[in-house]
Amino acid sequence: MTELPNFFPALPELFLLPATCALLLIDLSAKTARRQRTYVLAQFILLVCAGLTVFTLPAVSEQPLYSFSGLFVNDQLGSYLKLAAYIAVATTLLYSRQYLLDRGLMRGEFVVLLMFALLGMMILISANSFLTLYLGLELLSLCQYAMVALNRDSAHSTEAAMKYFVLGALASGLLLYGMSMIYGATSTLSITEVAQRVSMLSASASDRTFLVFGLVFLVSGLAFKLGVVPFHMWIPDVYQGATTAVTLVIASAPKLAAFAMAMRLLVNGLLDLAADWQQMLVILALLSMAIGNITAIVQSNLKRMLAYSTIAHMGFMLLGLLGGVVGGNRFSAPDAYSASMFYVLVYVLMALGAFGMLLLLSRAGFECETLDDMKGLNQRSPWFAFMMLIVMFSLAGVPPTAGFYAKLAVLKAAVAAGQLWLAVLAVLFSLAGAFYYLRVVKLMYFDEVRDAGPITAHLEMRALLSVNGLALLVLGILPQPLMAMCLSAIKSL
Repeated sequence: MTELPNFFPALPELFLLPATCALLLIDLSAKTARRQRTYVLAQFILLVCAGLTVFTLPAVSEQPLYSFSGLFVNDQLGSYLKLAAYIAVATTLLYSRQYLLDRGLMRGEFVVLLMFALLGMMILISANSFLTLYLGLELLSLCQYAMVALNRDSAHSTEAAMKYFVLGALASGLLLYGMSMIYGATSTLSITEVAQRVSMLSASASDRTFLVFGLVFLVSGLAFKLGVVPFHMWIPDVYQGATTAVTLVIASAPKLAAFAMAMRLLVNGLLDLAADWQQMLVILALLSMAIGNITAIVQSNLKRMLAYSTIAHMGFMLLGLLGGVVGGNRFSAPDAYSASMFYVLVYVLMALGAFGMLLLLSRAGFECETLDDMKGLNQRSPWFAFMMLIVMFSLAGVPPTAGFYAKLAVLKAAVAAGQLWLAVLAVLFSLAGAFYYLRVVKLMYFDEVRDAGPITAHLEMRALLSVNGLALLVLGILPQPLMAMCLSAIKSL
């Protein structure tokens, strides 16, 4: 372990915390509702954080860097996920700005809560201790609860926030209880030391039983944060009840943190119990793909449909995690885990595109939320209808989009792990799920216009949304660079 006496590995976090506090104070002096200065400063802070992350990025040949007495780790996995989170948050800010201005919700609270949520994600991504991990998770969760309730005049938003808070508190309790069980067995909170002691204890039947008991609660808490069945009940209500801008926040960057949480807990800390937690992930993945895809078919609300789509996609992401250790053999682990990382990165890009399109088509006094609102989009704007087509094709896994390659990668991991039956079922559920994505395409291209209102989005949003859609096409044709980056990050573990 490379222990540094200074705080060099945590420079991005140490910059973001005071910068966000300063942003809060600066926003108090804002004289207009547009919050132009707050918005620009937030984007500048994200740019500086990205620069600091690149500056502190360990070389491929270097060992991970540790700080804060081993509580914090800086490795390639964490750095790459943080860079992806910056891009997702910056894109969210740009997509959401006009939408929030039209509804009088572009307040300093939204920007500051988003930045503190990002800080929680960064701490969670670089956690090397149960203590740090729980701290980052709660900071992220509390910010999200407040953001869901941001529209105080909406009964739906308030109800969604209460449901999210109560269920989130329950999930945090499950996770904390699981951590306490693992701590009781290993006498340490450090994930690195937990891995060493679990390796020794797992040979004993009684000790292994105690560890697996705690593992059940850990996986349950993790499943809630990922939003997989049977811990998915909050996702449809929260996605629909929150304003679309907040739904975009929840659906994108936090998924990166949840993936990092799974890697830190299950792969870094409890890899010797892989035979046990992989069996649990098989059930979670299968139920998520089945219920997510089948239930989405009957939805008429786009946000609710995309919520069930998220559940199904997180099930697909788990296919990679359950294929890392086969019969005690770990040789396939880098390929399997890198496939999952690639999948979650592509999913975040798809979520940004899908909810960004809903924000693009919304305007003052009108919410683009139902399937009927997509009717005839090709007649109103052929270019953005094409962008939405790419996003829908990618979500469905149609070649040559990035979603196709992402699904292919995790399916290969499942087959390599001897789970051929699960891969076949995943393909069948994916085919069932293609129906509701292609239905959106049919409405855009073959139905008459229902909403003939103007598309009022500013030039920056139109340009970025176009880049977002085209990126899914480019990554589907040339996935190798991103896949190589994911493989390098996983090997750094």
